[in-house]
Amino acid sequence: MTEPEPARAAADRRPVTLVIVDDHPVVRDGLRGMFAAHDGFEVLGEAGDGVQGVALAERLDPDVVLLDLRMPGGGGVEAIKEIGRRGLRSRVLVLTTYDTDSDTLPAIEAGATGYLLKDAPRDELFAAVRAAAEGRTVLSPAVASRLVDRVRTPGREPLSTREREVLALVAKGNSNREIAAALFISEATVKTHLAHLYAKLGVNDRAAAVAVAYERGILG
Repeated sequence: MTEPEPARAAADRRPVTLVIVDDHPVVRDGLRGMFAAHDGFEVLGEAGDGVQGVALAERLDPDVVLLDLRMPGGGGVEAIKEIGRRGLRSRVLVLTTYDTDSDTLPAIEAGATGYLLKDAPRDELFAAVRAAAEGRTVLSPAVASRLVDRVRTPGREPLSTREREVLALVAKGNSNREIAAALFISEATVKTHLAHLYAKLGVNDRAAAVAVAYERGILG
């Protein structure tokens, strides 16, 4: 006997189940409250580090593991790898404040289905969790742009957000001391960022860095 249409529709609308993994209790509470207020989701559990998160994912079998990356006691990338090694069906959606290449690329290479930043609007987060549950890739616009840039310029590492900020101030004629004051960092840190962006741009001085940045469209 064929299942009635309303019954099938109800089954299709079952809540997306998830486990929240973040080392900040306030963040976990906020996310749990946000999802609990929406009847399309069900939070099965929460954990404070990657090791606990993997254990919960194995025990509770959620559709999605909403995972921070940098956590003491067990980071996100290793947790993503472990979820894959254990053959768990849960999809991993990274939700973090970090959008640098050193964070995004390892997470995606480890098997994350999606990568969102914590400043994402609530509706965007809801849509991303649903998409991840269906196995669709979800990337924040900033992360997607960086990955596209990496593909289009193989072997040429994109500048980090901070390096772009330093470069923009260099282009305006600021000294290292002025840049340090503007960004609330030390002069030594400014010099480190300059060394990194020089290497990425293939230049040796400030003037060449600015010229190449304009040529490549890094500076508008």
